[in-house]
Amino acid sequence: MNPQTGRGPAARADGLTALTLGALQTLAFVQTSWLWPLQLLCLIWLATAARGSSTGRAAWIGWLFGLGWGVAGTWWLFISMHRYGGLAAPLAAAAVGLLSAALALYMALALALFARGRRGPPIADAALFALAWVGAELARGLLFTGFPWVASGYAQVDGPLAAWAPWLGVYGIGGLLAFSAALVAYGASSWWRAMVERGAAVATRAARIRTALSLLIAAGVWLLSEAIGPIDFTRPTRRLAVTLLQTNVAQDQKFAVEHLPAALAWVAGALRSAGGDLVIAPETAVPLLPAQLDAFDPGYWPALRNHFTEAAGKPAALVGVPLGDLEASYSNAVVGLGPSAPYRYDKVHLVPFGEFIPTGFRWFTDLMNIPLGDFTRGRPDAPSFAVAGERIAPNICYEDLFGEELALRFLREGTAPTMLANVSNIGWFGDTIAVTQHLNISRMRTLELQRPMLRATNTGATAIVDHTGRVTAQLAPFTRDVLKGSVEGRDGRTPYAVWVGRLGLWPLLIAAWALLLIFGWRPRR
Repeated sequence: MNPQTGRGPAARADGLTALTLGALQTLAFVQTSWLWPLQLLCLIWLATAARGSSTGRAAWIGWLFGLGWGVAGTWWLFISMHRYGGLAAPLAAAAVGLLSAALALYMALALALFARGRRGPPIADAALFALAWVGAELARGLLFTGFPWVASGYAQVDGPLAAWAPWLGVYGIGGLLAFSAALVAYGASSWWRAMVERGAAVATRAARIRTALSLLIAAGVWLLSEAIGPIDFTRPTRRLAVTLLQTNVAQDQKFAVEHLPAALAWVAGALRSAGGDLVIAPETAVPLLPAQLDAFDPGYWPALRNHFTEAAGKPAALVGVPLGDLEASYSNAVVGLGPSAPYRYDKVHLVPFGEFIPTGFRWFTDLMNIPLGDFTRGRPDAPSFAVAGERIAPNICYEDLFGEELALRFLREGTAPTMLANVSNIGWFGDTIAVTQHLNISRMRTLELQRPMLRATNTGATAIVDHTGRVTAQLAPFTRDVLKGSVEGRDGRTPYAVWVGRLGLWPLLIAAWALLLIFGWRPRR
């Protein structure tokens, strides 16, 4: 059987390997401190397999790799749909599989174009493979509201390539990872092929030179990453004493009437007893719309507001609460309480099915029992919350996945945030890898923008992350507790914040796919 046809035992073995390695590399997103080399090894195999395949077989390998990657990296969506949404288990599992299968089509198409357009020289093919990789990741992260949960660069948050975050961002890190992996694969295979096909005597010159050059460039990428180290583009402002609340309300109890009094009382008590400069409560810490809260406890919100606006020496507060009404519109919001003018931030990047219903999919959301499923969007250039001279920029739940959107707040250096605050409720996804994944996503944003991130969550990970991505304090997940600590604000802007804030990522997406189509349309001779 010809291995280029995509059929037979060899093709089936490659398909199974692609599916397995795509899933296996997910471990690197959780244990980033020591398992990040695993992702590099998986990419070396993928680059080798794609280069040695026909167009169709490369597409098949890329699709299976992406499928395993997507399912292993986002399987926790099953919990939100089945356990808390009431969707039948087979349908919830099918939904996760279909979403992963659809997103894997980007990798399939990108590797098909790579296989059709590869030219032969190792360095040129490695650059084309990296282009295909970045193109697929950008498509997954931007199209149809974006699904960038497992962008490859997140596995490098503790690796050497993290040094490039303030320059290139998470997708640039993924591109360097793919380029270096392909250089190793193609440099070694070029020499080996010459040895087999032409003999050692001929291979000692041209093939060994190409091999050495490819491996030197690959090593250079990693050595340069270590050499440049963390370059500080920002300067310190002042240090705030902060208190972060972790409410630990089970998702199936969050909206239950019998559990609301105790949960609301704990939030109010923790907010009132907080000291320092700033206290933050997580997403929907108060889970009722204003009219619902007034009907449930008319004095609850006025008492909180008066506490923070009238009492001297009290901290400012950021509290997650839905605003609006069911008849008109409502938003997933954060309210700022303090002596300054009233503050409100409405979530901008909404989650499909959970916070808005895509056109034609209302039948799907009707199968689930998830409250408040059709929010309105806020302003993408929302102002920051002023606290003791610092500018705090809130983001809600998985909004910190989109660094290019957070960078919009850095367009003017004088009004750019000095700190970021993420309020989340990952209780939707249970005790899974989603908790650690989300923490590492926040850490990548701190590296890209060189701003600390204050994370106040329902079930974890509640943490203080400094501007270098280091977790300086953290609560144990799935505990009700209060985290007290301090954080230093930062001023100034990174190169990434400047260019991605002005240009966004769409020009890169268009350019990557235009080049892939050019190379693929004019196949090698």
